[in-house]
Amino acid sequence: MGLKMIVMVKQVPDTHNISGEAMKPDGTVNRNALPAIFNPEDLNALEEALKIKEKTGGFVTAISMGPQKALDVLKECLYRGADNVVLVTDRRFAGADTLATSYALKRAIETVGKFDLVLCGRQAIDGDTAQVGPQIAEKLNINQLTCVSEVVDVDDKAITVRRTVDDGHEIVKSCFPTLLTVTSDANKPRPPSVKRVMSYKNTTCDCCSTDTEISCISETAGNLLECDVDYIDADPEKCGISGSPTKVIKVKNVVLTTGNSKKIPNTESGIGDLIDELRNDNILG
Repeated sequence: MGLKMIVMVKQVPDTHNISGEAMKPDGTVNRNALPAIFNPEDLNALEEALKIKEKTGGFVTAISMGPQKALDVLKECLYRGADNVVLVTDRRFAGADTLATSYALKRAIETVGKFDLVLCGRQAIDGDTAQVGPQIAEKLNINQLTCVSEVVDVDDKAITVRRTVDDGHEIVKSCFPTLLTVTSDANKPRPPSVKRVMSYKNTTCDCCSTDTEISCISETAGNLLECDVDYIDADPEKCGISGSPTKVIKVKNVVLTTGNSKKIPNTESGIGDLIDELRNDNILG
C-alpha cells in the first residue's frame, strides 16, 4: 500500500510584530517589510504526512503558492522528508484572498494528478482565516476533516482521526480522497535531516512548460518544479486581485492600555463579590 499525499505549505510574514506600516495602500501585506517564515501549522501537516508515509508507505508532494522566495519553505519540505515539491508562482497570483488562493491551489492539485490525501495546516498566521483548506476541499468536491489533532488509524481505503470541537473532541472516519486541516496539537515537527540538506541544498527549480508532464512527480522523487497560471490552466480572472472579492480598506494599530483597576481583598467575601461581578458581566457562566 502507498498513499499519494499532497501537503499545502505557505511562506508567511512573521506577524508577531505586525503593524499598519506593514500594509500596502491597496490593503495587501508588504511582505518585504517582515521576515518570512514557514507557516507553523503547515509544518504540522507536513509532519503528519511523513508519519503516515513511514507507517504505510506512500509518496509526499508539497505545493506552495508564492513568489520565488517561497522556494525556501519548499526546500525545507525536502530536507524534512517530502519526495517532491512544486512552486506555483506568477505575478497574476499576487494579492489573492482565500477564494482566489483556493482556486489556484485546486488547479495545481488537479495538475499534479491522482491523490488520496491532501493535508493543510489549520490556518496561516498572516490571514488567520482557516478558510483555504476547506475551500480547496469544496472546490475539489472531496471530504474534509478539519481541526485534526490526531490520526488514529489509516489504511489503503480510509483514515480515522480525532478532531477538536468546541466542547471536546470527536472521532471521525473518512474514505479517500479526503482533505485534512491539522492543528499544532497533532505532533511535534521533526528537524531537517542533515543528509537530506546536503542532498538538496543546491537543488534548482525546473520551470514547467506546456510539454512537461508534471504528473510524473508522483512517480519519481527529487523534483523541484515551478508552474505558472498558464501551466495549471487557471483562469487569470479568478486569480490574484482580480479574482478576490475581499478587499481590506484600512488597518489600524491597536494599543491596549489599562483602564480602571480594582483591588480584591483576599477574603471569602471579596472573592465571592468578584465571582458575582464576573457572572453579572457574563464572563463566567
